[in-house]
Amino acid sequence: MSKDGREERRQHGELVADVLAVLWEAEGPMTAQQVNAALGKGLARTTMATILSRLYEKGTLRRVPAVRGFAYEPVEDAAGLVAGRMRRELESDPRRDLVLKRFVSSLSESDEETLRKLLREAEDGPE
Repeated sequence: MSKDGREERRQHGELVADVLAVLWEAEGPMTAQQVNAALGKGLARTTMATILSRLYEKGTLRRVPAVRGFAYEPVEDAAGLVAGRMRRELESDPRRDLVLKRFVSSLSESDEETLRKLLREAEDGPE
């Protein structure tokens, strides 16, 4: 681990991403034990319970009562989670127009065309 703890944080971030990937692929809510088994990393029960509890507290997961404790499932799919982060970042800056301008100018031609198409569809409303 580096002196400033970056390697540890990166590994934790990767672990959270792995946990979310397992839950997104699941057929339904999973307990900490089930997620841990699916990951196959042999983590301590308390480590997995802490990760799931923190994701629940952040609003990333919902939980339902299970035989012993809770089972967890994602509130949104991966795309919804990223879109939420993008929205929060945009809302955190008072210069929204500048942020959007910089974002759009950094898009590839393909992504820009996709964005234009989505904006046209949104403008036309549901059919």
